[in-house]
Amino acid sequence: MTVNQIVSYEKEKAQCNKRKRAKYDEVYENGETKLAVMERALDIQANLSSEFPSMIKYMLPSHVTGGFWLGLPKHFCLNHLPKEDRMMVLEDEEGKEFQVKYLVEKIGLSGGWRAFSIAHKLLEGDVCVFHLVRPSKFKVYIVRKKCSEEVDVALGLLKLESSTQLVDNGKTEDRNDPILYSSNLEPTVDQSKNNRVDLGSEVSDGIRLSESIVDFREVKSFEDFNILVNGLVIDFEFSKYLQMKYYELCCNQNSFLHENLLEGLNCKLVAGVIAETINIADAIRAAKLTTPHDSFLTWDKTLRSFEGLGMKVGFLRARLDKLMNLLTKSRRYKEAKLEQANSNEEKLKLEAKLAEVTHTLTKLDREIRLFKQENADDLEALFREVANGPW
Repeated sequence: MTVNQIVSYEKEKAQCNKRKRAKYDEVYENGETKLAVMERALDIQANLSSEFPSMIKYMLPSHVTGGFWLGLPKHFCLNHLPKEDRMMVLEDEEGKEFQVKYLVEKIGLSGGWRAFSIAHKLLEGDVCVFHLVRPSKFKVYIVRKKCSEEVDVALGLLKLESSTQLVDNGKTEDRNDPILYSSNLEPTVDQSKNNRVDLGSEVSDGIRLSESIVDFREVKSFEDFNILVNGLVIDFEFSKYLQMKYYELCCNQNSFLHENLLEGLNCKLVAGVIAETINIADAIRAAKLTTPHDSFLTWDKTLRSFEGLGMKVGFLRARLDKLMNLLTKSRRYKEAKLEQANSNEEKLKLEAKLAEVTHTLTKLDREIRLFKQENADDLEALFREVANGPW
């Protein structure tokens, strides 16, 4: 390739990239909207397991209308996707799976992508985060251009979900798959080891339908207590310990804290909200004056998001408000004590200086009195007399 050809190629490449940037910019009303969507997508990607590769795709009109063609980053496809055309699986946040056709030469998703896009009502400006949890399976997280509080809550619980549930949900992968099964796609067996929420022990047999809607006033003991979401009993999502902790919180408020949650929320999301509410309640109980102020702010922000979904956490926020007021008073008290100590130290220095100045003044007063006794006013005449006297 000649120098001119190289220069021409680079110019054409730069113009192509400029056109792509212009397309992305056109789908957002302003820079703030674009930045907000990007930040949420990047936050989701940062919270995904690093054991699996991921990528971010911004939805353009061609992705969600008309041809419904989704081109993918070339470098990602070369490094992680099959080397031949094949069907792949897209799994959404609720666990529903969609079959799509991956075309190697065209580097993108074709057949099946239209169904996924329509089913999830994707619009231009929305962002999809693709997490390659298996060689031919993506877990897809959607960030809406017009976000809601539910998005913030889902983002806040993403760490919880990823650390308490293995990506393969107990299914096995065919190791004879013609695609090279890379070691960096293996799920981490012990990835929930350090999880704050214990969802793994003493769980029930699984989800079941509730025979009727239960009023909390009918709950007379822990044995009568069940956690219902959309008519389903989800006790199996929690250990007995967490169920007891939640029962105590509900007894304290004489109601199910989750009974006013928005209808249709994913059971996993609701379980995460409840579990995190228990964690925050325990953290509040264990808080001390030495607990960082930022921790209180984080808890309150999380609870505020839960409150937006309908969770009854106002009593926890009220307790946090009182604790933050006391923390502010304690901090001001410590600052006042320090200022007092510094002021006292400065006072001692000034008093020492004043004593020194007073001593100097006293000494000077004494000298002046002596001079007056010696008729100091005639000293100049005496000085002249001595100066002009005979040799």
